[in-house]
Amino acid sequence: MGALPATDLQHRFRAMASNVTVRVIEPMPGAEDAIARVEQLFAQVERTCTRFDDSSDLMRANAHGAEWTSVAPECLGALTAAFDAHVVTGGAFDPRVLKTLAGLGYDRSLNFSGGAVTTEAGATVTAPMGPWSPEIDAVHSRVRIGAEPIDLGGIGKGYAVRRGIAELAGVGSAALVEAGGDLATYGDGPVRAAGEPRCWRAAVEDPRGGTDPIAVLNVSNAAAATSSIRLRRWRAGERDVHHLIDPATGEPAESGLLAVTVIGEDPAWSEVWTKVCFLAGVDRIREVVEREQLAAYWVDAHGVAQHSEAMQARIMWEARG
Repeated sequence: MGALPATDLQHRFRAMASNVTVRVIEPMPGAEDAIARVEQLFAQVERTCTRFDDSSDLMRANAHGAEWTSVAPECLGALTAAFDAHVVTGGAFDPRVLKTLAGLGYDRSLNFSGGAVTTEAGATVTAPMGPWSPEIDAVHSRVRIGAEPIDLGGIGKGYAVRRGIAELAGVGSAALVEAGGDLATYGDGPVRAAGEPRCWRAAVEDPRGGTDPIAVLNVSNAAAATSSIRLRRWRAGERDVHHLIDPATGEPAESGLLAVTVIGEDPAWSEVWTKVCFLAGVDRIREVVEREQLAAYWVDAHGVAQHSEAMQARIMWEARG
């Protein structure tokens, strides 16, 4: 990214199993305080929404599925976002995958950056059937999850990015919040080399591996998210698995895709649509992205990259061959 202009602010921290970057261009008074609030927000979302701590608000609600459980506003917001996504996508987005992930050995935080990961796999878990109908009482900040425990996973991170970029509104000419590939921006972005436009750029990593990106996208005044099986994959017993679970089968999706990136107006919704598109698979993804008019970029199991018509204007550079 090069050296920062002396006036720009950048802060990095670790949260929600991701490296988080917050950047403010041409900061105004209050920008440093706003950045500190973003870090506190991520910590609170992580604390209340993690599935790796039985005392978290989410896991308490999961444990008492048929009873009202008081939760923090951050957890309530992420749960509401998950339920909205379930309804809008007709159930294609379904957070009731916790039992499946646990059954595959992903019942604790796994170190995917440390090389091959192997777990002991339990019994296959049948996917929940029918609509998900949690009860959410926003007035009293309490929920009734229902019989099947849920995993907020990626949508929780997208929700944190949504709240984070809102905290930065008005504290600079432009700003960015990025967390493990999920991001949101406003403004024209940082100053670049002479002759280059000011814009926020995001590199799309090659899901087959390596350090060279497969594309560079203009993400100015937008939000973006990626669902990929490059990192979160492991060996469960005798089979290779990943974290993107198909709610129709209760198994890791066999979609013929390696990664999907979606650019939209909201990071939580971008996250939702990446998963819906991934589950649609190589045969149906174009149907989904054109029906929903999504700016989407995807890579299939053979390494072939394609994109929707709405994504074309966002592509600044693309690898060939």
